[in-house]
Amino acid sequence: MTDEHGSPAAEYAGQGVVVTGAGRGIGAALARAFAAAGARVVVNDLDAAAARKVAADCGAAAVPGDAASAEGVAALVSAARAALGDIDVWCANAGVAPVGGAGAPAAAWASAWEVNVLAHVRAADLLLPRWLERGSGRFVATVSAAGLLTMLGSAPYAVTKHGALAFAEWLAATYRHRGVRVHALCPQGVRTDMLASTGAVGEALLAPTALDPEDVAGALLTALREDRFLVLPHPEVAEYYAARATEPDRWLGGMNRLQRELERNEAL
Repeated sequence: MTDEHGSPAAEYAGQGVVVTGAGRGIGAALARAFAAAGARVVVNDLDAAAARKVAADCGAAAVPGDAASAEGVAALVSAARAALGDIDVWCANAGVAPVGGAGAPAAAWASAWEVNVLAHVRAADLLLPRWLERGSGRFVATVSAAGLLTMLGSAPYAVTKHGALAFAEWLAATYRHRGVRVHALCPQGVRTDMLASTGAVGEALLAPTALDPEDVAGALLTALREDRFLVLPHPEVAEYYAARATEPDRWLGGMNRLQRELERNEAL
């Protein structure tokens, strides 16, 4: 998927790509990477000014707005089709990470389900008819390593990211033979505003190995080229995921030790 000189500049030449939550962080890096690879990109974000800035930086079209509610997703798909003609790749990247456990406010749980899971379901529902008709399409879900493992300190985030992974797996299992490719992007810490908002938990668990958003975008484009479902910018996540599946009690014991360490540090 490179040109005769081996350059990735034309890898996605002419393809229509939508990236939600692209005003900053991973989403902005994805938009810039696809644009650099020749794609025609729609940058979506609730922050209209941020969406327009990223779009201007990479020659994309800005379509600010909600990418989670049924009405918002429908409006975004319609506007993106008007701008692109067709949508070849949908990057469901927008996400929220409210802190708290079982007692987190109902509004925090509802927001996490809407943005981290139902936004993916609603987008796929609108995209699939066209993709199945033509026999091609790519759905990229920014799941995070929390969807494969968990995230201490944020039950709403951990639970809904598991849901995002489950939906991505279902899409892949159901439609792969009909040309729909699905990719679950699962980084650990990434140097973004979301990581900063996780406070002491994120600083202790994620910051030491955090990557730049551009590294994550590069890992995704490599995975798309290789047609891999799981995209692991932090390779060690594969080992943790295997341990979770094969030795769950040992893995949970290790996570609980981390939890106790965090509680001790908070008490100091």
